[in-house]
Amino acid sequence: MKIIARKKYLDELISLRHNGMIKVVTGMRRSGKSFLLFYLFYDYLKSNGIPDDHIIKVDLDDYKNISMRNPDTLYSYVIGNIVDNGMYYILLDEVQMVEHFEDVLNGFLKMHNVDIYVTGSNAKFLSKDIITEFRGRGYEVRIYPLSFSEYMSAYPGSVQAGLNEYMLYGGLPQILMQGTEEQKVHFLQSLFTETYIKDIKERYDIRKDDDLEELINLMASGIGALTNPNKLANTFLSEKKVSISYDTIKDYIDYLCDSFLVEKSTRYDIKGKKYISTPFKYYFMDLGLRNARINFRQSEKSHLMENLIYNELRIRGYNVDVGVVPAVYKDAAGRQQRTSLEVDFVCNLGSKRYYIQSAFRMETDEKARQEHLSLLKIDDSFKKLIILGEETPVTRDENGITTISIYDFLLSPNSLEL
Repeated sequence: MKIIARKKYLDELISLRHNGMIKVVTGMRRSGKSFLLFYLFYDYLKSNGIPDDHIIKVDLDDYKNISMRNPDTLYSYVIGNIVDNGMYYILLDEVQMVEHFEDVLNGFLKMHNVDIYVTGSNAKFLSKDIITEFRGRGYEVRIYPLSFSEYMSAYPGSVQAGLNEYMLYGGLPQILMQGTEEQKVHFLQSLFTETYIKDIKERYDIRKDDDLEELINLMASGIGALTNPNKLANTFLSEKKVSISYDTIKDYIDYLCDSFLVEKSTRYDIKGKKYISTPFKYYFMDLGLRNARINFRQSEKSHLMENLIYNELRIRGYNVDVGVVPAVYKDAAGRQQRTSLEVDFVCNLGSKRYYIQSAFRMETDEKARQEHLSLLKIDDSFKKLIILGEETPVTRDENGITTISIYDFLLSPNSLEL
């Protein structure tokens, strides 16, 4: 199995060395946090002359280290291994398993010769605490499952075959180690049940989990669709004949987001320059887990591609919203009517902004007109793109709209500038 370098994340960790802050690597379970910290970053330190006894590693997810989940035990162990004034590197995996871990880490921060790196799999326990407890001395590095370019660096087949498998089985690093389709399916389905669902149930003390599991199924079936807790509650009532409250559904969705299984994208009124409070879109952070959840029954590539593009944009560091732009048209009686057109993604990073449409196919002129229409209604000068789910040359039309293939978009690091 070829080692996947995860260069983006490794370079980020290297750039943060000795900055006086706690480096917190967050992301869903099995996305590669431990490998990044305990292998790639550890090897980097060793290759740069750091002696092994100045690198203190504790895997808190390992049962043999269960005693280290006690904050006093962990603190005493780390302090006991610091025996001189040289720089020590503290690497802690799944630190949220330690009770009052914020106090322990703040204690380490008071030492002049330590550089601290931790991983965690729950946003509620970590991101909030970075802000409130570390008082500006915590820095979050978010890691995602493999990007398509990372995936292809270890995939032995063609780009076309690779994309098909990536959209079906996702980008968790271990998926590349499964030799057959049956093994991949079993790995993903058991991982969802035995790791993610189990984590959520235990962390939030959920006794009756039927509603949680059914909600996950509904969200997995509806990727790319606008929804909110009220709509989901109505679906439960109409299709499942089950009454479930708004607050319960909202809590369950929050749990899924806190576990990095899904992300919420908010609607943005492009002309009015304001956010629309509801409804939202939810995207799965790994398509393989999404597909496994519904037994690989729904493989509609237009929706999968939209989710795939969203994930790639997030990997590249963009904030991604769902765009809305107003339009006026005449009905059959010649009367003017107002409507709203959707722009799949409004992407922002610093001063950069891009408007993106995901179009799996544009077989007819009418379909092409539909994909262009919402972009043409935007009256600012930021770049507008249509990403096609097939091979096509990069083109730019007279209205300044760029069309690019999904392959060029995913494999070219500067594809939004082509």
